[in-house]
Amino acid sequence: MRQIILDTETTGLETSRGHRIIEIGCVELINRRLTGNHFHVYINPRREVDDGAMEVHGITNEFLADKPYFEDIADSFLEYVKGAELVIHNAPFDVGFLNYEFNLLNRSLGKVEDYCGVLDTLVLARQMHPGQKNNLDALCKRYFIDNSQRDLHGALLDSEILADVYLAMTGGQTDLTLTQRQDYLTANRDEDGIRRLPVNRQAFKVLKASDNEIDEHKRYLEKMRETCGDKLIWQ
Repeated sequence: MRQIILDTETTGLETSRGHRIIEIGCVELINRRLTGNHFHVYINPRREVDDGAMEVHGITNEFLADKPYFEDIADSFLEYVKGAELVIHNAPFDVGFLNYEFNLLNRSLGKVEDYCGVLDTLVLARQMHPGQKNNLDALCKRYFIDNSQRDLHGALLDSEILADVYLAMTGGQTDLTLTQRQDYLTANRDEDGIRRLPVNRQAFKVLKASDNEIDEHKRYLEKMRETCGDKLIWQ
């Protein structure tokens, strides 16, 4: 399965006000493994970047002045993503901007969805963690993903971080296919149907409480007994 983790940066928030894409960053996953095949480009939007957007990503008008236009990179972008599943955080935003750019080209390119499937990790995160913050920074904290370099937003950096978050959210990187995993489970079951750990596994390290910790525990239980009386069950 080929998936493309995608992020964009833009001149502002709304295509209805003529805002454009200024950066696209993508990383490739094949069978849930990062391949190192990235797509990254800065784009001259033919308009000014809003001050508010510049505070978010730090990309200036001067930096973009000599960059290619979207029509210069459209074909190579479509060639890169065609047939893959796009994994995007808050997909309607990025997909909306990409479709807006396609429409401006007047080449009957259609929509992103005509070339790719789309998975929105924001929707997935809200289903998994209802009522909690589910922006990228919050998910990094929740899944212990290092985002210390994310002082400013950047499309390639954010797509790399999102790849780690997505893999963590959906169970981590997998080494076995479904068939291989089923064969493994079947091969390691006893006659009673219980799956045993391999006998040659490394022994688990056992950490025992120190004498001081045991004494502290006893003192805490005594305090609980004063409150609970005979109802104390951890004696």
